[in-house]
Amino acid sequence: MEFKDYYKILGVSKDADVKDIKVAYRKLARQYHPDLHPGEGGGDKFKEIAEAYEVLKDADRRAKFDELLEYGDQSSQGFQPPPGWQQNHQTSQGDPSADQDFSDFFNSIFNGGLDQSHFNGRAQPHHARGQDVETELAISLQETLHQQIKMVHYQLPVFEDGKVRQIKKQLNIKIPQGVINGERIRLKGQGKPGYGGGEPGDLYLHIHVNSHPLFDVKKHDLILTLPLAPWEAALGTKVTVPTLDGKVTLTIAANTQSGKKLRVKGKGLKRKGKLGDLYVIINVIIPPVSNDKANQLWQELAKNSAFDPRVSWGEYL
Repeated sequence: MEFKDYYKILGVSKDADVKDIKVAYRKLARQYHPDLHPGEGGGDKFKEIAEAYEVLKDADRRAKFDELLEYGDQSSQGFQPPPGWQQNHQTSQGDPSADQDFSDFFNSIFNGGLDQSHFNGRAQPHHARGQDVETELAISLQETLHQQIKMVHYQLPVFEDGKVRQIKKQLNIKIPQGVINGERIRLKGQGKPGYGGGEPGDLYLHIHVNSHPLFDVKKHDLILTLPLAPWEAALGTKVTVPTLDGKVTLTIAANTQSGKKLRVKGKGLKRKGKLGDLYVIINVIIPPVSNDKANQLWQELAKNSAFDPRVSWGEYL
């Protein structure tokens, strides 16, 4: 039996008010009225729209349907409501909707319980696996260097006494070394509880590695931009640079140009026994002229240097 999402059928959000629902219904009803679409399946579409409106316009039916959205099994294997639904959500005798030509889904939920013969033409078991739950876990770039134990907080819906309530859960999760951004970790049996004794679903953690203010990431390598003053680049120097697990000292050769790449082996990310590298990109920064003395020195350099930064343009000038 197919699950019907009445909100999608009417094209409204789950927090839409009654006025918005009525407007959407009238618009679709005019569009798909059988008199306007004879022989084009308009009648079936019109019935589906009318059924959705019948549920969402009624506060009690809508509340029951919202519970199903939160807890019910909507898998492609066929819809199955939570255990005890039939006993807790019987429609009273004389409900006018019982005489209308609505779907098996509607009748099973709102008109007297679930007929097991609707499930793919054969009886189905009274238990089902719980739904999976997905949540995001943020970690720092430094934390990927070593295995971590992280506390994860999430909520699970529990169906009791005809109502759905949220329970808070927390787990200590082992995060493997070298986890990467976007990786998904499965925790078996930590999702929504099953129905009628069925096994619970799983919890999936989506790893989000927070960006670092200094380092960019390229696969298992790290990239660091190193600012140098002009005299450091021209004369050469030693510079202390950070890594994710300490500091290293780099020797900058004389006449080093912007864009030069220096490799620091083994100071990248760690994953499955492999070490990435740290690549340091030189960026020569020209300081602002802050006083007359600095300005004079720049002018003397210009007079005494034969350096032409555009010599490679050659014949084009």
